Amino acid sequence: MLPRPRRPAPWLAAGLALALVWALGASYLIVFHDDVLAGFVARQAALRDAYEARIGELQDRLDRDRRDRVGSEAGLAERVAAALERQAELERRTAALGDLERQALSEPSTTGALPDRSDGPRSGGYDGLLLRPTEGPAPARSAIEPLPRRSAREAETGLIRLEARLDGLQAAQGERLARLAARAGDAVRGLRGLIGRTGLDPDRFDAAVPAAGLGGPLVPLDGRALDGSGFAEGLALARRTLDDGERLRRVAATLPLARPIRGASIVSSPFGTRLDPFTRGLALHTGLDLKAEYGEPARATAPGRVVTAEAAGGYGNMVEIDHGHGLTTRFGHLARIGVRPGQRVAAGDVIGSVGSTGRSTGAHLHYETRIDGAPVDPQRFLDAGATVATARLGAD
Repeated sequence: MLPRPRRPAPWLAAGLALALVWALGASYLIVFHDDVLAGFVARQAALRDAYEARIGELQDRLDRDRRDRVGSEAGLAERVAAALERQAELERRTAALGDLERQALSEPSTTGALPDRSDGPRSGGYDGLLLRPTEGPAPARSAIEPLPRRSAREAETGLIRLEARLDGLQAAQGERLARLAARAGDAVRGLRGLIGRTGLDPDRFDAAVPAAGLGGPLVPLDGRALDGSGFAEGLALARRTLDDGERLRRVAATLPLARPIRGASIVSSPFGTRLDPFTRGLALHTGLDLKAEYGEPARATAPGRVVTAEAAGGYGNMVEIDHGHGLTTRFGHLARIGVRPGQRVAAGDVIGSVGSTGRSTGAHLHYETRIDGAPVDPQRFLDAGATVATARLGAD
């Protein structure tokens, strides 16, 4: 029997297979070495390019975020600076409004029948705008507090609130100025009407009375600095109106509006044409005859300077007072003269006592008002003074 041939061991077959694969791979690398290497290099370059592109994209995003953050912070800082500048302008406006209101309340002292303003500046009050006292030094700290370090959203929200508050303050200032200008305009119209009721032209007194002393450093208000609302122009108009009112009050204080005899005196003979009590013919009566008891005080009806204090023909004992602006008053038939020429008198001062000297039929006061030397009806002045006195009683 023939012997069976041996099978190769499995490990030997596997080794032969691996040797064959290695031989084939080595042959492939030898043959295609350059192509394989080029492909590998290309894949590595592509991976590197993709990585660098991703890195560049991330860097660009970081740069944009940084620029956006810096720009946002810069914009926020600019808005804060603008708000601080606006706050300073609003504070200057409030100070200017306070000055105007004090001017409106501190009118020149008046005499005669003009009422005195009783409501002076209130101390310890607040102006309703910056929440600071209207009297005394202003707080040193600004109404806008520095923004604390916090998130951008919180800072933005806080700044929006501050800007809204400034908008409210600015609107309130505009309303306050409008009210002040309206009151000043009403006062000017009232004073012009008062002067007109006496028969005088208010324009007659333009620049006739020197204004009170004014001055101080120039601190201009730029209305365009905020919103072009015309605040500076409105402020100038209100100031001119207040100045006109003050000037007219000074004029009105010099007019003979007070009564020459205290109490309700009766007019026994008015101004104008009448039957002369001595000749019984028509004649011009140049004043008012006021009934009064003998010896009753006769009083100046406005401040002025005595120009005549002597016996003067048909006037008897007569006092004449010059009130300026071409206005004079005369007091006739006095029993006694209580002043001397050149003497200054105030409204209500006693200038003599009622009598019946001169061309008179009995005790009474002959009272005249003259403009540029010509007699005019004194009743117009007395009626104007009575109107003001009634208005004063109503206000009280």
